[in-house]
Amino acid sequence: MRFLVDTDAGVDDALALLLLLAAPEAEVTAITTTDGNVPLPQVVENVLEIVERMGQAIPVYPGARGPLLPEPRERATFFHGEDGLGNLKERRARGRPEGTPAALAIASAARAHPGSLTFLALGPLTNLAAALVMEPELPRLLARLVVMGGAHTGHGNTATLSAEFNFRADPEAAAAVLAAFPKVTLVTWETTLAYPLPWNEHRRLAAINTPLASFYAAITGVTEGYLRKKGYPGLLVPDPLAALVALEPGAVAQSERHWGTVETCGRHTRGQLVLDHGRSGRGTNLEVVTRIDSDRLVARLEAALAG
Repeated sequence: MRFLVDTDAGVDDALALLLLLAAPEAEVTAITTTDGNVPLPQVVENVLEIVERMGQAIPVYPGARGPLLPEPRERATFFHGEDGLGNLKERRARGRPEGTPAALAIASAARAHPGSLTFLALGPLTNLAAALVMEPELPRLLARLVVMGGAHTGHGNTATLSAEFNFRADPEAAAAVLAAFPKVTLVTWETTLAYPLPWNEHRRLAAINTPLASFYAAITGVTEGYLRKKGYPGLLVPDPLAALVALEPGAVAQSERHWGTVETCGRHTRGQLVLDHGRSGRGTNLEVVTRIDSDRLVARLEAALAG
């Protein structure tokens, strides 16, 4: 299985990359980066750090420094740490990013591997929207598109109460992607809330006696502290859940099919995922994942950290 991964490289992005890069059946062709949880230069550093820790040589492409339409952006440093990786003290990365812009890299990779690439989007969809302008045939060239994004019941996690972070970070990009692709698999914020990694499992994984487990423990500390203070029953892992769905379609225990778009103009709803619930007569373009076999996620993470 060949993957293109687009990320804004916070803590859960890092865990998703660990899971994917450790999967024996997966080949990550490239990683593209976008401004989001933290600014783009920090995102690039974070991805290079993760690739170094995994001992792999994967090209990393810098992408969008902001949304398609410039506007103030929320950050998630309260959740991910100031550097996006839990204020990681020891960094080892010596690699350098590629000179090609992310959108061009996406279009080129899709042309080079028609029908064989799964695109896993873990951050704002700016790079993919820009790539669509360069190569309108992307929906045909990519085998599958899996997105961590949206809030299918309007239970968001941004200042726009009904909007999820990735869609709110660039509503125009999210709307463009959903309009272009005939089928998008969405792992939403509400599904994330339904499947936290229980604290006992989290601590067990962090205690595995390997360098990668130590890295896992180091980068999740800020997130754990925030979530425990808020009373969550476990570590929220939106991007690892999306990575699991991308790797194992059979991990989806239940999903709903809808036609959907993203609100771009509402004063109180900008960035909100809007579903028709069968009322528009437009067919469907979204598979909204509502139930996941989360035991498979724990097994994947354990295998990745154990090396």
